[in-house]
Amino acid sequence: MTTESTPRIAPLRPPYAPDTDAQLKKWMPPEAAVEPLALFRTLALHDELFARMRPLGAGILGHGRVPPRDREIVIHRTCARAGAEYEWGVHAVVQGPQVGLTTAQIDAAAVGPADDPAWTAADSVLVRMADELHDTGDISDDVWTRLADRYGADQILELIIIAGWYRLLSTVITSARIEFEPWARRFPVRNPQLGDTVRS
Repeated sequence: MTTESTPRIAPLRPPYAPDTDAQLKKWMPPEAAVEPLALFRTLALHDELFARMRPLGAGILGHGRVPPRDREIVIHRTCARAGAEYEWGVHAVVQGPQVGLTTAQIDAAAVGPADDPAWTAADSVLVRMADELHDTGDISDDVWTRLADRYGADQILELIIIAGWYRLLSTVITSARIEFEPWARRFPVRNPQLGDTVRS
């Protein structure tokens, strides 16, 4: 559930210590014209964990075996289901459009059912997977069979890890009340079928 409140853990502010500055630059794209994300500046408070987390996050976004568009469907839906409007909003502006997700699809990831008309049948399987992992921590035999029709075992494993990684980040974001990026999107009105009401 989205809440407007003061961050429970204040993110680091510039000027940064040299080691922190170097780490933050590694987490941000080289061409980024914005301040390092509040999420990154919050994680940087624990420098050892921050350094250890980066390889997995960078590997998911930059070196995956799953098509980037499929990856983003899982990320958008996972973050939305976990109430992490912050992370959904960042991906809705940056990564989603980069991989070809339409505005209708990005919105459907946040507010629509798994069979929303914005999705293809293959997309809907990914949404269902994210929903099942969120709801039960498991994947039904039906969804697993549909995934196996399209992906290799290594790719299914990657999809599960993507969902788990972004559930982890979502938990940090919602628990720490990380402040919104001013340029990121906010959730559209939520479909009551998906639970908590969020901002329009």
